[in-house]
Amino acid sequence: MSNHKSAEKRARQNEKLKLHNKYYARSTRNMIKKLRELKDKKEATELLPKVSSLLDKLAKKNIIHRNKAANLKSSLTLHVNSL
Repeated sequence: MSNHKSAEKRARQNEKLKLHNKYYARSTRNMIKKLRELKDKKEATELLPKVSSLLDKLAKKNIIHRNKAANLKSSLTLHVNSL
């Protein structure tokens, strides 16, 4: 365990941030799964901008890598267009 007050505070902050990032990453994964399961093109077209926006936000905050976000957006767009 850490001996300095600043190290203890840092450990608390890291734990809180980890939970925060985990929540947003998990909810985005669920939306991606939901989008991939859709069969209706209209619904998928409406959901795609929301998912893309979430992926951009995650990439901006370094929760996921920006290239991963771009790859996911590309594959989801191809999926929606193929419906």
